[in-house]
Amino acid sequence: MEVKTSLLDNMIGVGDMVLLEPLSEDTFIENLKKRFDHNEIYTYIGSVVISMNPYKSLPIYTAEKVEEYRNRNFYELSPHIYALADEAYRSLRDQDKDQCILITGESGAGKTEASKFVMSYVAAVCGKGQEVNKVKEQLLQSNPVLEAFGNAKTVRNDNSSRFGKYMDIEFDFKGDPIGGVISNYLLEKSRVVKQTRGERNFHVFYQLLSGASDDLLKKLKLDRDFSRYNYLSLDSATVNGLDDAANFRTVRNAMQIVGFMEDEVLSVLELVAAILKLGNIEFKPESRVNGFDESRVKDKNDLKEMCELLGIEQYVLERAFSFRTVEAKMEKVSTTLNVAQAYYARDALAKNLYSRLFSWLVNRINESIKAQTKKPKKVMGVLDIYGFEIFEDNSFEQFIINYCNEKLQQIFIELTLREEQEEYVREGIEWTNIEYFNNAIICDLIENNKNGILAMLDEECLRPGTVTDDTFLDKLNTVCAEHQHFESRRSKNSKFLTDHSLPHNCFRIQHYAGKVLYRAEGFVDKNNDLLYRDLSQAMYKANHSLMKLLFPEGNPAKVNLKRPPTAGFQFKASVGTLMKNLLTKNPNYIRCIKPNDKKAAHIFTDSLVCHQVRYLGLMENVRVRRAGYAFRQAYESCLERYKMLCKQTWPHWRGPAREGVKVLLTGLQVQAEEFAYGRSKIFIRNPRTLFFLEEKRRQCLEDLAALIQKIYRGWKCRTHFLLMKKSQVVVSAWYRRFAQQKKYQNIRCSALVVQSFIRGWKARKLLRELKHKKRCEQAVTTISAFWHGTQARWELRRLKEEARNKHAVSVIWAAWLGTKARRELRRLKHEACSKQAVSVIWACWQGTKVRRDYRKFFRANAGKKIYNFTIQRIMQKYFLGLKKTMPSMSPIDKSWPARPYGFLDGTHKELRRVFHLWRCKKYRSQFTEEKKATYEEKLAASELFKDKKALYPSSVGQPFKGDYVEITKNPKYQKLNSLAEDKVLLADVVSKINRANGKGAPRIFLLTKKSLVLADQKTGQVKASVPLLDLSSVSVSTQNDGFFALKFKEGAVSAAKGDFLLSSDRLIEIITKLHRTGGASADRNQIKIDISDEFLVQFKQDKVCVKFIQGTPKNGNGVACKRKNNRLLEVSVPSP
Repeated sequence: MEVKTSLLDNMIGVGDMVLLEPLSEDTFIENLKKRFDHNEIYTYIGSVVISMNPYKSLPIYTAEKVEEYRNRNFYELSPHIYALADEAYRSLRDQDKDQCILITGESGAGKTEASKFVMSYVAAVCGKGQEVNKVKEQLLQSNPVLEAFGNAKTVRNDNSSRFGKYMDIEFDFKGDPIGGVISNYLLEKSRVVKQTRGERNFHVFYQLLSGASDDLLKKLKLDRDFSRYNYLSLDSATVNGLDDAANFRTVRNAMQIVGFMEDEVLSVLELVAAILKLGNIEFKPESRVNGFDESRVKDKNDLKEMCELLGIEQYVLERAFSFRTVEAKMEKVSTTLNVAQAYYARDALAKNLYSRLFSWLVNRINESIKAQTKKPKKVMGVLDIYGFEIFEDNSFEQFIINYCNEKLQQIFIELTLREEQEEYVREGIEWTNIEYFNNAIICDLIENNKNGILAMLDEECLRPGTVTDDTFLDKLNTVCAEHQHFESRRSKNSKFLTDHSLPHNCFRIQHYAGKVLYRAEGFVDKNNDLLYRDLSQAMYKANHSLMKLLFPEGNPAKVNLKRPPTAGFQFKASVGTLMKNLLTKNPNYIRCIKPNDKKAAHIFTDSLVCHQVRYLGLMENVRVRRAGYAFRQAYESCLERYKMLCKQTWPHWRGPAREGVKVLLTGLQVQAEEFAYGRSKIFIRNPRTLFFLEEKRRQCLEDLAALIQKIYRGWKCRTHFLLMKKSQVVVSAWYRRFAQQKKYQNIRCSALVVQSFIRGWKARKLLRELKHKKRCEQAVTTISAFWHGTQARWELRRLKEEARNKHAVSVIWAAWLGTKARRELRRLKHEACSKQAVSVIWACWQGTKVRRDYRKFFRANAGKKIYNFTIQRIMQKYFLGLKKTMPSMSPIDKSWPARPYGFLDGTHKELRRVFHLWRCKKYRSQFTEEKKATYEEKLAASELFKDKKALYPSSVGQPFKGDYVEITKNPKYQKLNSLAEDKVLLADVVSKINRANGKGAPRIFLLTKKSLVLADQKTGQVKASVPLLDLSSVSVSTQNDGFFALKFKEGAVSAAKGDFLLSSDRLIEIITKLHRTGGASADRNQIKIDISDEFLVQFKQDKVCVKFIQGTPKNGNGVACKRKNNRLLEVSVPSP
């Protein structure tokens, strides 16, 4: 559950000054200091936010903080600028009330940063979307642009806004931003030409010189050295913590996001550079014949460069610095300018040029961020304007600024009282008049149309005759002498005659924030703010894109002799418009205070803060807020916060919240005059009553905390005890279970041992019985065996005796037969030996005779027989070895075993040839008809292009597919496929070369047995259909290109439009197929192939030479065709 805090919880000091008790200036300052020391930089005065500049980064602006304050009640959380921004945004979104946020404070108090925080919060909580995010980004990025051109480093602030800014952010009905409008007030343009010590010019000058690239600076005729420009102060050119180079890149990026075009950015920078150059122009006096001095430009180099930047003739601007033309009705009078007047004209031109450029920037930003719809819009205005200024030397600028703050204070008091009165009426509380200081009398002193200071200043500037600051002061002393808020030593009021703190050339006005001493010197000149008409007309003549927009009065066709309005009149009108705008909106205030002049963290200067508290009228604000009821709160919130103080409302109140608050206050015995009941809120008059309730609540919370702790500790102890008890029961159960299991295991083991012993005893007993029985049976068997053995031996002995008697007879008979046989054998052997001896002797005689006859024949033929035998063995060994070393079956394998004997050289070669033919035959037997045709085409390509065309080697490894566009499958080419009468042999995309410019157009190239067709690649429309009978030859180059020319026979129908010059990456395949298709039929001649680096092509009536050269084409490493003249096309081919 989300925990909600309150403004009153954990307060450091007092978060709302309305509740400060006792209320005094010292306690007010002390409370601010106490909160500042604890990094609490925001404090409330009712609905007004006081913001202290911490001069350091604080972690209170994160996305988590945004979500924390989103859709929360204003007083629900600790004081923060997000609370005010959320309150304003929700009122605008939910209640359709236009809002304005007024941010005031002196320079360095953090007004600009506060406006950024407000805008960033609104951007974070509103809707999302591409268009919404774009608008939000443009609104946020307008700040860096305006800061660069409108902010500067001062002694009080390193990023001081030197102009007043009011931005109306426009929302649609959903609360999403749709655009905005920016208004600027009183740019301090005098800073362009002069800065006090310790300060510097506007940021953009330093950012341009530091961050621009060398090329851009060269284009703008500038140098990075600040010392070369008179308008730039050198003692504060660099500021710690400001990176001008990085900020310049940020400004360029912001201008791009806002919507500035690149040429517009360059035009703005050219004007900035021209102002720097303008400051370097110096003058010298030159005497004329009439005795008057005339100003002349010393060094014309800066003048020349400035004129080049603005696009103006040098002599025109030089004359404008030397002469002044005064027109009165129909007369023109030209007067010379002395050196002082020339310098005045130069500075006036610089100030006006920069001021008008700044106004143009604001208008240009407004054009980009304005709402694009005319539907009703909701508006939230953010006013970031100077605070009240009291310096040692106060001039016209401080007078105008303080006048604006008087008007803001007037509207602040008026709107605050009106808001209080409306809330009292809305809640049904009786309204009591509140006494307060009404500064309308001071506003009337300044802005009265008859006797006001501004009216008298304008009257003095417009009257003829000698007009000085002293005459203006004399007039003030005459008219305003009796005014209670005007003081001067020259007035008729005698009480100021001896006031030495009031110089004679000054006057003093008692503002609501205190007395301010103004020096009258410069009031008339600054109010006139004159720019000589000659300079305006010279600027209008410039060719620069912005000059005619910045100086429209310089148009000779629209000469206006009427005097332009004064600066005071313009500012008064602007302030009047602003006040009317603010009165139509619900106001929200942020009062910014700076804690010290050192721009350092953790330093709080009481006197400085007290000074700001006074002139911001914060004490007056608190008194107005506390004049009625100091604190008010909704009944529900009040009852929710204090219900524990009464038994009837604690812990839950069932009835209406108002009745519950009544019961609560009655139970606490709060006096009836200390509070009042409104319709939806309870109003508490005195802060002491609120602090009494808070103290009672704190004590009650302590008691409740103690009670909660007691109950929690008891619950915790009981829970712990029950848990321990439950654990003990579980442990006991587990232990008893374990003990019983262990006892059972012991008993079971004992039973098993007893059982095993009994079973063993029984088994042994049975074994003994079985063994005894077995021994008995074995004894019987043994006795029986012995008996049977004895009987068998007796029988054997008897049988042996009988056998011995029978054997003796057999032996005797056998011996007799053997003796008889041996005798016969000896007789036969003797007879055989006699016969063998005769045979051996005969054989020996025959052998001797044969050897004698064969000896001569053997000697004549033995060598030839041995030779033939040896040769047969060698051949046998050769063939067996060849069998083992036989090469592979690949026809391209050229390996063959080495020849072992020289006499086999012919046989070896013949066998190699026969083997290769046989191998090729086997390889060819594997080919399909389609593959045979492909190899035949490859062979034909080799015969046509080998060693003739440089493109040929790269085509050897590429198979010839024929159909590269899948004409039969692609539905886009179905119609084209149907137009082909025969089978399509080749379909590919080629480029048809245009003779006019050498560029190629893609075409579909179709080849059939009778014709070739060229068609459009996108539509498939047939562009040309040519019979092969009309084709006479094809010309190609020897280079590594894909160009080829199809030449037609003279007189053929196809030759009417001329030859075709085509280009293709598959040139080898196309021409090979053309050549084979053309020679395949007996009724047409072979197509001739010409290979040359220069050939003629017939284009209708003209012949054009196509010439191929080696070189490097402009488009990289490709082949480029370029038309040289009407008779020559040159093709550049990359060198190999």
